[in-house]
Amino acid sequence: MNLKHAITALTIIGASAAFAADVDTSKLPPASTQQGVTYEKDIKPIFDATCLKCHGNVKKVGGKLRLDSLAGVMKGGEDGKVIEPGNSAKSMLVLNVAHLGDEDDFMPPPKNKMGLKQLTPEQIGLIRAWIDQGAK
Repeated sequence: MNLKHAITALTIIGASAAFAADVDTSKLPPASTQQGVTYEKDIKPIFDATCLKCHGNVKKVGGKLRLDSLAGVMKGGEDGKVIEPGNSAKSMLVLNVAHLGDEDDFMPPPKNKMGLKQLTPEQIGLIRAWIDQGAK
């Protein structure tokens, strides 16, 4: 990694940490108590129903973030990593789907052309459990 890439990566990581620090995470739905949560079994069905019209195998992927595979989620998008395995409350993905923080980052956007509805507290709780359990 050259110096320019290292500086860019540190800037993105710093911005993500600052973003998470500025959000009142007490407003997050609690993590589900379900154990053994996996991407394939539990999370992909949520993303299939709510996210893949913009973050799947489409011509213009929103924010360059692919959610149609575990590898895509782990890679992140143009703003860097979106999850922090082991810490859902500091994961940009969770904050964005919970509609906390910057309104421009809310997912799905409140007034989207496709009529996609905000994730339920139960869905967000399951995503939180998955991330808290290591995002496998």
